[in-house]
Amino acid sequence: MALTQSRSTPAWRAGGNWSLRIGLAGFALILLAAIFAPFVTAFDPTAISLTNALQAPSWGHLMGTDHLGRDVFTRVVFAARVDLQIGAIGVALPLIIGTVVGLFAGYYGGWVDAVIGRVVDVVIAFPFLVLVIAIVAMLGPGLINLYIALTVVSWVLYTRIIRAETIALKKREYVLAARNLGFGHLRIMFRHILPNAIAPALVFAMSDFALDVQVGATLSFFGLGAQPPTAEWGLMIAESRSMMLAAPWVVVGPGAAIVVVSLVVSLIGDGLADLVRGLDE
Repeated sequence: MALTQSRSTPAWRAGGNWSLRIGLAGFALILLAAIFAPFVTAFDPTAISLTNALQAPSWGHLMGTDHLGRDVFTRVVFAARVDLQIGAIGVALPLIIGTVVGLFAGYYGGWVDAVIGRVVDVVIAFPFLVLVIAIVAMLGPGLINLYIALTVVSWVLYTRIIRAETIALKKREYVLAARNLGFGHLRIMFRHILPNAIAPALVFAMSDFALDVQVGATLSFFGLGAQPPTAEWGLMIAESRSMMLAAPWVVVGPGAAIVVVSLVVSLIGDGLADLVRGLDE
């Protein structure tokens, strides 16, 4: 006779973490479409054909064409490369910097923690999007400057998370035992504390990824991010916003892509949060 599942068994152990499964599957499909974009569609994302301008969706053009006759579906698929890159770099660099700084602040405390804490407070005092726009406007439009702005503004969020976890973990028995055994500070921080402190930061990174994609699209919409003729979702909406009423398909495609990526990444974040809670039980 089959054994029934115990009520106390965490959902993640029972294989019920559907948020994570669906999120990972959706993200994998989007990533594969972006990587193999030339095989997904036969059109050139930058090729102009004025005779085909503003054609409605059809079998030949699944999402129609824009005001320059470019295939909207093709541009949406190729734009995934740029927007996923914005999300990845916008998360990876702040995560690395914030993790290292947070470890040192939480582990050493004292004046090190005080100085880092004041810097974090100053950056967080400004609205996120306003500060990103200000930095990009000062440095000039372009993706490189967007990455710099996201890194400058976002690392403090990871620093706060890792710092709080480090302060709690450095009092655990295994950390105290490592100190008594004469292990170096760097070994204790990166081999004993970091693996146990990184989970909350990774969960937050998923929501941060979605936010960075939205910020990248927003800045491109305002002319501060990706520049023409690059295929980027926010830039596509900006170029076609005057034709929204006459040809709504030119903005529906890139707009839906932003929503879908944000939803998929949010599902991954929810699944990881459930996974972390399950591990703590």
